[in-house]
Amino acid sequence: MAGKKQFDMDAALDAAMLQFWRAGHADTSLDDLSRATGLNRSSIYSSLGDKDALFLRCLDRYSARYGEKYDAALAAAAPDPVAALRAFFDVTLDRIADPDLPDGCLIAQSAMAIPVLSEKIAAHTEQALGLQLRRLRAALDTGLLTDERAESFAVHAAAVNQSLAVMSRAGATPPQLKSVVDVTVEALSQAVRA
Repeated sequence: MAGKKQFDMDAALDAAMLQFWRAGHADTSLDDLSRATGLNRSSIYSSLGDKDALFLRCLDRYSARYGEKYDAALAAAAPDPVAALRAFFDVTLDRIADPDLPDGCLIAQSAMAIPVLSEKIAAHTEQALGLQLRRLRAALDTGLLTDERAESFAVHAAAVNQSLAVMSRAGATPPQLKSVVDVTVEALSQAVRA
């Protein structure tokens, strides 16, 4: 259409996602989103939605992008639950080590802000956390652990995964983060052998 500025929707969504990831939902203003995406406020509203709608799109984008990586890593290591858990954490550690990405995790950051988020965004964040737990639970359901132990390890691994994001944001070094993963993987290895 004549007179209508064209832009790359994927690039704009990625830029918005990174802005929310860096600052969080509450501390990201429309001006921040405008600077990050290169779009003016009216273009953001007309093309991407209001701040909450855009945040939900970014959370879904983040969940899908890293969810695919987790799924691929878990599938490649199946049916060995120890290798699967290691592969799962390798995705997290690789993301954290990427200098082009903000520290932490958009889902973990959002989960910590649930008390101040709208009900809709809080529920969406809880769904993203639940999906991660179900993904881990499925990877540990190999018959080598009782259902109860598999569930406990899945909850533990999900908690460790979120804590890695928090620790990375607080300045933990890659070797420190890897040592946390090593302890968790070793505990699963011992449980599987028992």
